[in-house]
Amino acid sequence: MDQDTLMKEVVAQVLQAMGNTTSSTTTSCQTSGTKVTSAQYPLGEHIPEQIKTPTAIPLTDIKYEDVISGKLNFKDFGITRETLELQAQVAESVRRDPFAGNMRRAGELIPIPDERLLEMYNALRPYRSTKQELLDIATELETKYDAKVCGKLVRDAADIYEKRDRLKK
Repeated sequence: MDQDTLMKEVVAQVLQAMGNTTSSTTTSCQTSGTKVTSAQYPLGEHIPEQIKTPTAIPLTDIKYEDVISGKLNFKDFGITRETLELQAQVAESVRRDPFAGNMRRAGELIPIPDERLLEMYNALRPYRSTKQELLDIATELETKYDAKVCGKLVRDAADIYEKRDRLKK
């Protein structure tokens, strides 16, 4: 199989998995101002007009030709905080509240550069940070990235690490 044929197959599979194939029919649901439920899941099939890339391209506008031509790039295929919020709403509609919380926390982390996120992760390992360093990370999450829930988790971790003697000396 030549590289072009392989690329076409991969892109077709990705678009199909996202619910955006030229042969599929979608049912449009207006959910502006209302919560999304399991009735709209999978989102790419039922409400593709509400799914956008990080570069604001609607899912319905993603085409194979644009991938091959280079019009779309890696940044066009990430998930957004808004899409994760829709996924969280679906989870809540089927009483999977902990999973919904995970989706929202993941959404909070999207704007953080990968390198910084890895630094934060490493800082959260036992004995790697002082309490003040963890509190500074929590403040950064809350103020710079509007990641209030994640900031609270880091504050809680700082308190627990202090109680369990897991902080850097």
